[in-house]
Amino acid sequence: MNDPRHDFGPHHLNLNRRAFLGSAATLTAATLFANKISWAAGDHKITHLGVQLYSVRDAMKADFDGTLAKVAAIGYKEVEFAGYFDHSPKDVRAALDSHGLTSPSCHVPYDVLGDKWPAQIESAKTIGQSYIVCPWVSEEMRKQPDVWKVVSDTFNRAGEASHKAGIQFAYHNHWFEFLPVDGKLPYDELLKNCDPKLVKMELDLCWITVAGADPVKYFQRYPGRFPLVHVKDMKKLPPISQSGGQDFGDSMKDMTEVGGGIIDWKRIFAHSEEAGIKHYIVEHDKAADPFGSIRGSYEYLEKLRW
Repeated sequence: MNDPRHDFGPHHLNLNRRAFLGSAATLTAATLFANKISWAAGDHKITHLGVQLYSVRDAMKADFDGTLAKVAAIGYKEVEFAGYFDHSPKDVRAALDSHGLTSPSCHVPYDVLGDKWPAQIESAKTIGQSYIVCPWVSEEMRKQPDVWKVVSDTFNRAGEASHKAGIQFAYHNHWFEFLPVDGKLPYDELLKNCDPKLVKMELDLCWITVAGADPVKYFQRYPGRFPLVHVKDMKKLPPISQSGGQDFGDSMKDMTEVGGGIIDWKRIFAHSEEAGIKHYIVEHDKAADPFGSIRGSYEYLEKLRW
């Protein structure tokens, strides 16, 4: 009688072959899946890293061209303007070209969104900008009734005009948009009342964190509406209030280079695709050493993977 333990007939070999191939396929799939997870976890990086030139505004005022040269030497390829210091759009474009820089965006005051808006759009086209950003709603204006409905209507009109010219309008926040007014958050009101196609958001990831809100939740709730983000860090969260203008006092002592503070950048940037982020823009509002600050932030972000 044949011992079934030593039955190496064709049927047994086929079973063994199938078992082996099945195990091999399982192992291969598991290995590939593990490799994919490992690859996905560390392969994403920032490809469009810029700096808001407000960070080096005193240097820009003193030496416009030399400051752009220093910014380019650090490694930045993109810059966001907050004023041109009496330089024409044509001269600004020439300076950018000479240093291998581009400017995807600029900041302009709220009052530019009226009669000055057509000229601002033409300026952006000359410089090569794809976005024009309003960065501030004044405290005085914020005291007016139904202000965020008024602001939303203004933003929609500005966005419609710029959209026809191929330029996207956007709004940059501070902290006060995340503090309740009559039981509502101004930032939520803007997102609700502004046309998503006409008005995008440049989310300042530091100020939203200072206000106690979570950028990831906004990315999930409003996907694709955040093509620009401001990237800056805090050593600790300062106290905030609805009143008062931009705080250049105690909280600025806590602002630091990106990567030197408490903000979890990997967690936030893991949702970049969902948010629709295209441009990551470094800023420090009042650094003791402005160029040292933007250099430190660049070195951290250029190496960051998630």
